[in-house]
Amino acid sequence: MKLTPLNDAHVALGAKMVPFAGYSMPVQYPTGIKAEHAAVRERAGLFDVSHMGEFIVRGPEALGLIQKISVNDASIIEVGQAQYSAMCLETGCVIDDLIIYRFPDQFMLVVNASNLSKDWAWVSKHANDFEVEVTDVSEKTALLALQGPHAREILRPLASLNVDEVKYYRFAEGEVAGVPAVISGTGYTGEDGFELYIPAERAEELWTTLLDVGGGLGLVPAGLGSRDSLRLEVGYALYGNDLDEEHTTLESGLGWVTKLGKEYFVGQEALASQKKEGVTRRLVGLRLTGKGFPRPGYEVIADGEVVGKVTSGTVSPTLGYGVALAYVPVELSKVDTELQ
Repeated sequence: MKLTPLNDAHVALGAKMVPFAGYSMPVQYPTGIKAEHAAVRERAGLFDVSHMGEFIVRGPEALGLIQKISVNDASIIEVGQAQYSAMCLETGCVIDDLIIYRFPDQFMLVVNASNLSKDWAWVSKHANDFEVEVTDVSEKTALLALQGPHAREILRPLASLNVDEVKYYRFAEGEVAGVPAVISGTGYTGEDGFELYIPAERAEELWTTLLDVGGGLGLVPAGLGSRDSLRLEVGYALYGNDLDEEHTTLESGLGWVTKLGKEYFVGQEALASQKKEGVTRRLVGLRLTGKGFPRPGYEVIADGEVVGKVTSGTVSPTLGYGVALAYVPVELSKVDTELQ
């Protein structure tokens, strides 16, 4: 079991540690998932997401490689901008979803921890066709997510740059409390906030500083439990639950990042064919009208027949009712369709 650079800090805070994607990760702190969730929605929460993977791609054909393996159009990414995308098999099914960052002289790909080895093999395989250098910097990089309406106020006095200029899906290089950082206007909660890519050896130092400085503004450490309930409330998909190698980007709600008109990418032909013929199933959001906890694997029923299964589900702490994601036949995917 791998440990993040913040493992000792989590244990000292009394976190409940659980296995996740090969790492020992905090699922919650003594305050509990609901309190952490509410803090992020109302004030701010600090997450350790250092288990995520980071690959650096540089060289004269770096963009060419990324265009081949990514469904989105990376050619339109400006320096200082990030882009959400996905990598696909030839079938159009999803290998992983990722974020691509464009620096002046390189790109950074941020991938899911559970897919790190698979993604590295896939990127490395295709890199052989291009004049590029690809480096896995995951072990050297820690990632802190400062999320919530007070995140900007907490970060402002600590940053060496004007964080108000770091807009959504933009980033800048600077320092936070003296720690070198890529300050990114991204997150997985649906709230305003930042993700801070920092040297792994400085992670505990910055974690402690942020909690000390942000405490007066209601900042609390937050674990995987609240991260999951927060992302579900806004309908963000999780690889391994809602995204996988059995469903295409068009079925998975990622059609908006699938640019079929750009230059060739892996999976393009299959996806173009599927778009022409029309998808037969689609990932949808569900709201429970009664009591209950919609757990992954629960059957979705229409007219007495099983038409799908829940891929992710929880009782929303903010809304007070069950919310879920599930794949259903396309004819049942319209808003306000009633299912069981």
